[in-house]
Amino acid sequence: MSITDWPVGERPREKLLQRGASSLSDAELLAIFLRTGVVGKSAVDLARELLTRFGNLTQLFAAGEKEFCEIHGMGQAKYVQLQAVLEMSRRALQEEMRSGDALNSPAAVRGYLQLLLRGREQEVFMVIFLDAQHRVIASEEMFHGTLTQTSVYPREVVKRALALNAAAVIFAHNHPSGVAEPSQSDQMLTDALKQALSLVDVRALDHFIVAGAGCLSFAEKGML
Repeated sequence: MSITDWPVGERPREKLLQRGASSLSDAELLAIFLRTGVVGKSAVDLARELLTRFGNLTQLFAAGEKEFCEIHGMGQAKYVQLQAVLEMSRRALQEEMRSGDALNSPAAVRGYLQLLLRGREQEVFMVIFLDAQHRVIASEEMFHGTLTQTSVYPREVVKRALALNAAAVIFAHNHPSGVAEPSQSDQMLTDALKQALSLVDVRALDHFIVAGAGCLSFAEKGML
């Protein structure tokens, strides 16, 4: 059955207009992005197939071009559109962070980090550099590693913080395993970075671990 044959209140577009985007399921939101289905499948059916194939939205967003285009009904144009939507979301959240005190926009910080880091197959360690008013100066991916570890050098972080005249920093890295719990080495690294930065009067405000749909904060856990 075509979506146009559904009751008006159940059609994804009409439902969004009447009840808001948060009322839609992942499949319904994805169907609006897809716009049309394929022969024998509505856009919602195709969206459900994509979610089943990749497991969830996170893994779908992280899919490479070749993997994405292997799905019947998908192609390079849809892949490009999806990447453009994701990049616009990242930039919007980054602008929100830059517009004021980053600590007063925890949702924006989390959302930005999740869009940037989740689904990455390699560990990435990044630093958000802040001024004395906790406004974002720069957000940089500083180190890349393997699936299990990243080599992070505190002296390089200190050097970059001084070059940017930063007063504070927020650390973040991902766990490709999907488990957000910090390891002993994560805690040791955080302590080493905090100590090194304190020598040049730069405060370490938080360390986020992004894993799957989760985003753990060291500060909230009392670990910083």
